[in-house]
Amino acid sequence: MKLNLTDLGWNDFFERQFAPYREQGWKPARLIRDNKISYGALLEDGANGFDELDVVLSGKVYHDCQTDAELPAVGDWVALEVAREQRGENVIRARLPRQTCFSRRASGLSAEEQVIAANVSTVMVVTEAGPDHSPRRMERYFALIARSGAKAVVLINKADLFDEEDNQSAAEELRVLNPDADVHIISVRRRKNLKALKPYFKRGETVALIGSSGVGKSALVNLILGEDWQWVDEVNEVTGKGRHTTTARELLVLEKGGILIDNPGIKEVQMWTDETTLRERFADIDQIALQCRFGDCKHGTDTGCAIRAAVEAGTLGADRYEGYLKLEEEIAKLRKQRKKRQMTVERRNKRDHKIKARNKVDREDIERDLKPRA
Repeated sequence: MKLNLTDLGWNDFFERQFAPYREQGWKPARLIRDNKISYGALLEDGANGFDELDVVLSGKVYHDCQTDAELPAVGDWVALEVAREQRGENVIRARLPRQTCFSRRASGLSAEEQVIAANVSTVMVVTEAGPDHSPRRMERYFALIARSGAKAVVLINKADLFDEEDNQSAAEELRVLNPDADVHIISVRRRKNLKALKPYFKRGETVALIGSSGVGKSALVNLILGEDWQWVDEVNEVTGKGRHTTTARELLVLEKGGILIDNPGIKEVQMWTDETTLRERFADIDQIALQCRFGDCKHGTDTGCAIRAAVEAGTLGADRYEGYLKLEEEIAKLRKQRKKRQMTVERRNKRDHKIKARNKVDREDIERDLKPRA
């Protein structure tokens, strides 16, 4: 079966965004791999429906990006200038706006946003009912997924290794944390309940698969790509990898419908979200906070704190309360880091403007324009 742009996730939104670039003779392509220096992209062309090309980023696109998160990422649609000669370079001339963007704060001390996957319909988190089960970490995942605009799905894998009571308890705990999330108990090894995943892999729909190392994520990908899963025979010949082990982020097109973005195991879930999204995830705690004696209650040792009273009464779990405070503290810290970074950028811009001014009159005009107004 010959695939087309729709199978790759193209829709009316991207068609409208691409219109100005089509006039330039450029072609739409979707990024399937990020090799740091270059990218892999799928282009609708050729006898097989798509050509897989190595592409590079134009200097203009790179320099126009204010942050790393604005650079093209796996899952992005781009305007591609295809090389006319066999040895020429295929160049990304623009990145189209994203419909959704699943990201986190980059690991380490950075305040930068790291894009995990762009233009995804569903973010599927693989976990288990054993050592990897962590409601606090899942709260972070849910906050990030909500901000991205994608659908949250949780797969509690390795059901065959734990008691049914433990599996159901873990599933119910996550459903309480996020009633909008779909939670499925599965076993990749025993092929249990895998049909529950089929509705998420539809034509043109993109699923990002994430989770900690060791929860069976790679085994699940192997099964999706292999012939032993009856509703997915094999991956598109352009992107097929056979048995699969995740070493880098990669987009894979399933021939019978759906698109999968596989990710290496995530060791830490650093927050990259805003206060509004956080409040939505902890609406129950906010309702309790309305009963605090003082409007500026810090929910610690303050007199008349309704949240602390709820924890002491057992109506609010201590772990959930601590997770709420930790997330709020982390977002406040991130906001401070962003402000510091913005100040650095502004100072650099002022310096660059001064350098560009080659005479005293121009320099005075620039300094006057940059001077904060009261």
